[in-house]
Amino acid sequence: MKDYYIYILSDKSKTLYIGVTNNLVRRMYEHKHKLVDGFSKKYNLTKLVYFKKSNWIEAAIGREKQLKNWHRYWKINLIESSNPNWNDLSEDL
Repeated sequence: MKDYYIYILSDKSKTLYIGVTNNLVRRMYEHKHKLVDGFSKKYNLTKLVYFKKSNWIEAAIGREKQLKNWHRYWKINLIESSNPNWNDLSEDL
């Protein structure tokens, strides 16, 4: 069984990016080294502030879509419920 991760990136100004991956370590390396063009590269979003593991890709993608439709306030509450100081969680991967 594979693991999938729903994750949220941020920066100092708390701009948010939500994504899904099957390899969080690799994906964070790509974000931090700006290897993939897109929103996170454009806005320099390299700080992992939230992630959740899922065993099912369908569930992970569904959760990603759900979070993308949430109000910003709800996303901030989700992050702060497990990471109140907005620490970079990728340092512990």
